[in-house]
Amino acid sequence: MTVTAILGTAAVIALIRNYLDSSDKKKRESRRASMRRASIPRVHIPMKAQKHAAHGAPSASAQKGMLMKGRVIEGAKIGEIQLFDIETLRGKFPSADVPNGSRKKAQNHSGENIKYNKIIGNDAYILKDIVRKPNSEDTVEAFLRAGPRSITHFDPSKVVGAVVTCGGLCPGLNNVIREVVHSLIYLYGAKRIIGIRGGYNGFCDPTYKPMDLTPENTAECHHAGGTILASSRGGFDSEKIIAFLVKHGINQLYVIGGDGTHRGAYLLSQECIARGLNISVVGIPKTIDNDVDLIDRSFGFQTSVEAAQDAIRSAHIEAQCNMPNGVGIVKLMGRSSGFIAAHATLGSGDVDLCLLPEILIELDGPNGCLPFLMKRVQEKGYAVVVVAEGAGEELLGESAEVDAGGNRKLPAIGEFIKKKIENYFHDHNSVATVKYIDPSYMIRSVPANATDALYCMLLAQNAVHGAMAGFTAFTVGLVNNRMVYIPIPRVVATSPRMMDPEGRTWERIMSMTRQPNPQARLDPKDFSVQEATVI
Repeated sequence: MTVTAILGTAAVIALIRNYLDSSDKKKRESRRASMRRASIPRVHIPMKAQKHAAHGAPSASAQKGMLMKGRVIEGAKIGEIQLFDIETLRGKFPSADVPNGSRKKAQNHSGENIKYNKIIGNDAYILKDIVRKPNSEDTVEAFLRAGPRSITHFDPSKVVGAVVTCGGLCPGLNNVIREVVHSLIYLYGAKRIIGIRGGYNGFCDPTYKPMDLTPENTAECHHAGGTILASSRGGFDSEKIIAFLVKHGINQLYVIGGDGTHRGAYLLSQECIARGLNISVVGIPKTIDNDVDLIDRSFGFQTSVEAAQDAIRSAHIEAQCNMPNGVGIVKLMGRSSGFIAAHATLGSGDVDLCLLPEILIELDGPNGCLPFLMKRVQEKGYAVVVVAEGAGEELLGESAEVDAGGNRKLPAIGEFIKKKIENYFHDHNSVATVKYIDPSYMIRSVPANATDALYCMLLAQNAVHGAMAGFTAFTVGLVNNRMVYIPIPRVVATSPRMMDPEGRTWERIMSMTRQPNPQARLDPKDFSVQEATVI
C-alpha cells in the first residue's frame, strides 16, 4: 500500500508542507548568518602579532574597533560655519500659521491625509565644502536645508501662484512646470495657478495671454521638450510685472531661469516688500550650460550631454567614411563654460580634440591643435573634434552685439575651426575632408531623461515648500546631493561659474584625447570654479 493510502491525501500534503517550511526556515537562517558574518570586517592578525599580543600589540578586537570608528586627524577642524539665512515674509506681514503635518490632497484608504515622513526645521543646514585638506579655510559656508516646514506662512486655500519660464530652452522645463502645479494642488490645495506666457514679456504684453495651469492640462506635458508656456529673453519691467501680480491676486511667483533672470526675480522680491505686498518670489535655476554657481548641477544638463552623443557619433561616422583624411567637427553649447562639451567628450570616448572657453586655443606651434590633429589623422585616417560655442574668443575677438537678454553674440568658432583645418592640410600638401555639425538647438529641445526628470521634481516640490513657509528672494538646488535654499544675491554673486582649467575634469579630457595642454585662457582665481567633477 502507498503512503497516501495509509495516511490519506490531506495528511501527506501536510507532511510535505511542514518539510518545505522547515527547509526554507533553515535556508533563511543560514542566509541571515552569512549576512551577519559578511557585515563584520575581517581582521587578519599575523601569527607573529598573535604571539606578541600579550606584550602590547593591539588585539583583534582593538584593531576591529579602529576600523569601525576611524582615527582622529590631528589639527583638522571646521571653525566658523557661515549659514546663509533666507529672507522671510514672516514678521513683515501677518502669517496664517497653518499646521503643515500632512499633504492636503493626498489621502489613504481611510480618507485620512497622508502625513509627511519628515518635517524640516530651520536649524538643519548643509555645508558647501565637504572636502577638507590641511590648508582648508576654517570658515565654511552653509545653506538651509529645503523641505516642508511645520507651519505655513500662507493659507494654502488662498494661494494664487504664477509660473514663468525665461531665457533659452532647456530639457526639463515642462517637468518643473508640471511639478510646481502638482505640488501646489496635491500637497497644499492651492486655489489657482496661472501660467505666464513668453517669459517676462508675458507680464507686459497684452497679446501674450496667460493660461490657467491645472493637474489635468499639465499631466503629460513632461513627455515633450520645450515649455508649454513658451519663453523669451528680456522684457523685464518691474512696474508692469508688479501691477500684473496685484491685478490677479498672485501671492507666489515661481521664476524659472538663469542668473540674469534670477537678478530680475530678486529685484521683484525687494520691490514687493517695499510696497507692502505679501508676495513670495522664488527662483528655480535653469541653464543648459550648467554655469549657475554653488549648486551641484543644473536641470537638463545631463540630458543635453546625453543628446550630444548622437551628434558626436554622426561626426565619427562621417569622419571615418569620408576619404581622404576625414575630420568631423561638432559645435556644442557653452557660452562662458565648457561643461557640456567637456562631459560629452568624456561620455563619448571617440573625440580626438576638445576645445573649451576656459582654455586658450593655440593653432600652431608646440601646443598647436592643428599639427596635433594632422598627426592624429595620419595615425588613424580620421579625427573627431568637439568645440564649445564660447571657445576661441582670443582668436576671433569679442562681439559688441548683445541679444535681448544682454548676452554677447558669439563669433562663429565652428566655421572658423573648419576653415583653419582645411587650410592647414592644404598648406602641408594634403587635403582634409571636413564635415561640420551644429546640434545646439537639438540638444536643448529634447525631453528630460529620467535623471533630470527626478531632479526637476525635487526642485519644484522644494520651491513650493519654501514659498509656503514664507521664504522669498531665494533659489533652490542640490548642494552635495542635498536640496537647499540659497539667497538669490549669493548665487548670482559668483555666477556664471567655469570649469577649472587646472582641475581633474580637464585632466581627464587630456588623458582621453592626449591633446596638447595650452595655458588657461583665464585665471581660475578670478572666477568661481567648480572644484569637483560634475556628475
